[in-house]
Parts: sequence; structure tokens; C-alpha cells
Amino acid sequence: MSDDHTHVQEFFTARAAGWDSRFPDDGPAYAAAVAGLGLREGARVLDAGCGTGRALPHLRAAVGRSGVVLGADLTPAMLQAAVRAGRDRDGRLLLADVAALPLRPGCLDAVFAAGLIAHLPHPADNLRELARVVKSGGTLALFHPIGRAALAARQGRRITPDDLRAEGNLAPLLSRSGWRMRSYADEDARFLALAVRED
Repeated sequence: MSDDHTHVQEFFTARAAGWDSRFPDDGPAYAAAVAGLGLREGARVLDAGCGTGRALPHLRAAVGRSGVVLGADLTPAMLQAAVRAGRDRDGRLLLADVAALPLRPGCLDAVFAAGLIAHLPHPADNLRELARVVKSGGTLALFHPIGRAALAARQGRRITPDDLRAEGNLAPLLSRSGWRMRSYADEDARFLALAVRED
């Protein structure tokens, strides 16, 4: 997310209605990434920067009806698209900036974040905010349904050495933000970094 919320909201508002149709085959990748969190029945989980809520059905399936699923996004149009898709039945949607979540400390077991890290204006601070709302030992999944190289090619650019999602950059960033990276996968078909909340 950018400090210029108007710009971010305009960017995603213009794309919200057709967002899901741009990526129709991502469901299995989302399901596999959610499985990596190891959620249990009754767990409490946040989809940070949930967009149209594509992860919410998978998160709900993982935590069951007794669990709590929240989806937070900064752009009203994305949340409206989630409602139109019926995904509000799988989780409570919050209009909120992940830089200042309206949640109490340690109230969650996990955070799922698809495509979020590239939009964080202050990554260390923003990841620290995600750590604030997760209990000690809880987990974070930073996910994208295609890997860094495939995404760069899709966008007509090259990966640069300062890419936050590079393993050598991401591990220390997470460490400075209250997380310890547990696993890292950057393949054509997915990007998935899993981290554990440390005291």
C-alpha cells in the first residue's frame, strides 16, 4: 500500500470489477498456500490486503465454522467485489489499512498476505504491525500465485537486486519486524514465504 491512499484506491478501484476474471486459475495455488499455514479448527486468521477475497473460502475451510476469518483491504471497490462474489459468507470484511489494523494485540493465530508486500510503503513497520496482531508462535504467509521471475516477465520488467521478496532481503526484513522466516519458495508457479511470530 502507498502513503498516497488516493492513488492506491484509484488503481484498484479501476480494476476491481474484472480482477477475478484476470486470474481465473489461481484457486489451487491459493488453497496450497493456505495449507502451508497449518491452520487448525477454531483458529483466527486475517487475510491482509484481501482484495476480492479469493483466499477467504480456503481460509474458512481451514479453520472451520468455529474459526474466525477476517479480510482487510483499503479499497472499498475490492471489498464490494468480494461481496458480489459471495465471499463475505466466508469471512468478515474490514475496510482498513494494514499499516494500522483495528485489532487488539495478539488476537490472531495467523496472517495470510497475497501480493501485499510490494504495496507496503514502510515494509518493516507494516510487517511489525502484522506481528502485533498475531500471538507468539503464530504464522505469516507472504504469497503470490506466480514466482518473482514469472511476475516480472508478465509486467515487462526485470527483477532487481533490491526486490524485497528476494530471500536475502526478505529474511532480515522479517527478522527486524518480529518474524523468523521458516521456509521460502520462489518457483514459476508460486511464491510462498512462511514466517513465525517471535517475541
